[in-house]
Amino acid sequence: QVRLLESGGGLVQAGGSLRLSCATSGRIFSSSAMGWFRQAPGKEREFVAAISVSGESTRYADSVKGRFTLSRDSAKHAVYLEMNSLKPEDTAAYYCAASRWTYATSSSVDFDSWGQGTQVTVSP
Repeated sequence: QVRLLESGGGLVQAGGSLRLSCATSGRIFSSSAMGWFRQAPGKEREFVAAISVSGESTRYADSVKGRFTLSRDSAKHAVYLEMNSLKPEDTAAYYCAASRWTYATSSSVDFDSWGQGTQVTVSP
């Protein structure tokens, strides 16, 4: 069973920053594009960002472009979502996911392994 361990969520004021981390096994990390999705109460899960296996290609939702940065660390088998200039509308549970592909995509159907989620709350 694939394990994705997320950390880094919390409560922050608008304009602040948080960094989410997601660690997984070396086997998964070396063969899967990785991504983050989020789900706010009463809303559908939405794409946030994804990164290819090589780390050379990234995709971002329009709502986070210029504010969020996704990176990966091969030595630690982890990906990091750096979130800056946070807004109250960024409040959601954030989920790390591993793709069945090596390239970055934005569709949740391309991701076949999911973490448990970490809560991010941005106060006004």
